[in-house]
Amino acid sequence: MKLNKILSVVAIFFAITSSAFASAPQSVQVFSSKNSDGKITPKTIGAAFEANGLKMGGNNNMNTPFELRFKKTYYKTYHLAMFRNNELSIKLVRKYPHFGRLVPLTMSIWSEGDTMNVSTLTLEGIARTAKLPATDPDLIAYSKMIEKALKAAMPNGKFKKLNHKVLDPKATYEINFTSELDEDADGDEWRDNFEMEFEGEMEPIGFLFPNYTNMNEELFEEAGIDDFDFYITYSICKFDVIFPVSKETPEAGAYAPCSMYAYKKKGENMVHIGYLGVDNWIKTLDIKDEHAKKQLYDAQGMINNILSELTE
Repeated sequence: MKLNKILSVVAIFFAITSSAFASAPQSVQVFSSKNSDGKITPKTIGAAFEANGLKMGGNNNMNTPFELRFKKTYYKTYHLAMFRNNELSIKLVRKYPHFGRLVPLTMSIWSEGDTMNVSTLTLEGIARTAKLPATDPDLIAYSKMIEKALKAAMPNGKFKKLNHKVLDPKATYEINFTSELDEDADGDEWRDNFEMEFEGEMEPIGFLFPNYTNMNEELFEEAGIDDFDFYITYSICKFDVIFPVSKETPEAGAYAPCSMYAYKKKGENMVHIGYLGVDNWIKTLDIKDEHAKKQLYDAQGMINNILSELTE
């Protein structure tokens, strides 16, 4: 009798837990459309985003390096692309400086049979990862802009129903570092040295930087904003990571390339550096492949070691 009661309690617990996971808001969305005539391409999708206020920061064909490096591909088309809206990026970064970990936002574009697919972060996914309220009007406007661009790119498309287990719908899985500068230190000099050393450490071990944004030069100066001594973001990618992950989870491109920010506010002597940890991929996309998870954690460990050295 006792054993039956225990088993019943365990069954109820797992049922409740599974229900909670299933009902948690999805962090990633996939928009799909039939494409039998092949008229929808990564290029036309990028053009639709541009036409709807989302500036493309790169639209990279991953099959070319996959074929060269791994001698195979998983999809007829597989692209990783970056995009941003300048006005909303400015507003959100000024309110929430750590929003830089989503500047630019990213998407994956891939074809399966006669279907074209695009993955992006949902409203809830952006809010969770950026640690800001989903009710923020600028965030809502950004999410609506993305949806409008997707529908313009694929007029007959629909959002697929996803049921990934989101293990913690409130966790950002962010990774942060700080470095305190001397009172008389020059911020631009620190940034120049950091960029040189960071790139010099990362590139020899297989990391690529498909996008770099100097927020002061590209966004803030034209808008007359002088909040930061510097604010930069890097888009970071590693073929050994995205190749195995994309096999079973092509929508992971909503997180890749990952963005890392480094900024120093005027009047302060602290540099803030941060990016989204790989648990975002693993724990919101239900990634189970052990090799893919190992590659993700190994890459994160390499980045953390380098940033730890540079911020000592």
